[in-house]
Amino acid sequence: MRILPILLLALAGSCSTKKVDKKAEGEKVMQASREWSKMASTGDVEKTLGYWADSAFLMSANHPPLIGKQAIRQMIEESFKIPGFKISWEPESAEVSDNGDMAYLIENQQINFTDSIGATMTLNNKAVTIWRKQSDGSWKNVVDISTPTGN
Repeated sequence: MRILPILLLALAGSCSTKKVDKKAEGEKVMQASREWSKMASTGDVEKTLGYWADSAFLMSANHPPLIGKQAIRQMIEESFKIPGFKISWEPESAEVSDNGDMAYLIENQQINFTDSIGATMTLNNKAVTIWRKQSDGSWKNVVDISTPTGN
């Protein structure tokens, strides 16, 4: 008869586990990414920076990795000073962890700028971004990696 209380406790514990709607959370992360892309197109350094976690890691082709908001801030400020600079991206897919606290996105990114003779240059990248859910339910980017697509 001692097994019955143990089974009841185990059953009660499993019932209290909250089921994560991974599809809905994936949509929330993708929407956060879309909002972030729109914000980055405004040239507002602080609002653009606000989507990264304090200890974020950023890696892009031909540049050293950046760790933390201060290093990322410098990169944003320098980028926004480049003539004709514009960056945008669109999430393609999302995968959310089983417990709903982490997610990654596959994204298509485009960077435009004006070269030294005044022509508009376009770089197309593929990106993987990793996001962590915050205690307030919002999502922050913790890892941002992009690489040229070759076209």
